Amino acid sequence: DDLTAERFLADPFSGSGRLYKTGDLVRYLADGNLEYVRRNDDQVKLRGLRIELGEIEAHLAAHVAVQEAVVLVRDERLVAYYTGVAAEVEALRAHLLAQLPDYMVPQLFVHLEALPLSPNGKLDRKALPAPDVGALRTHAYEAPQGEIETTMARLWTELLSVERVGRHDNFLELGGHSLLAVSLIGRLRQEGIEANVKALFEHSTLWEYAAITERMEMVL
Repeated sequence: DDLTAERFLADPFSGSGRLYKTGDLVRYLADGNLEYVRRNDDQVKLRGLRIELGEIEAHLAAHVAVQEAVVLVRDERLVAYYTGVAAEVEALRAHLLAQLPDYMVPQLFVHLEALPLSPNGKLDRKALPAPDVGALRTHAYEAPQGEIETTMARLWTELLSVERVGRHDNFLELGGHSLLAVSLIGRLRQEGIEANVKALFEHSTLWEYAAITERMEMVL
């Protein structure tokens, strides 16, 4: 198929066989060894997983509200910048979760009137503003309610290294990801609470996840 043809190229040195295009940029050293320089495409490695930023951008740009999309890694988080109509973060996240694994869904979404361009008209990634995580909390702090919310808030605070967690705070916006989600499930089970990873990505605010978890326990 097209992807195979793109990755496996005819070997120009031997005249037969194929070479695999890794996407790594390297250079020959005087001793004949190769020195890795950087990736030569938009693939990055985050928490041990290779992620195609272009694939995320393409799916995000397919959302009806989005005109252009750019995804970067900042402070070990995937951050999506987009132009078009400002949309609800949960709607954008749900759109991506329907098409991508959870580890490829950005934790933060930043709406811009226009993407910054360099003097020659190309995207200037360095000029993209650093997201203000605190500013993304558009709701006032509300203390957790009930035993499950209180327990979850304590565990989120420890795992996400934040000062406090309110019932409307979002696990993903606070820096949560797949590995931390698995750790959270383990910690909850130690507390005697049965929980589900998938539900956490579908209902990421504290009160929603606590409510879903409580209903799951009632069914069990």
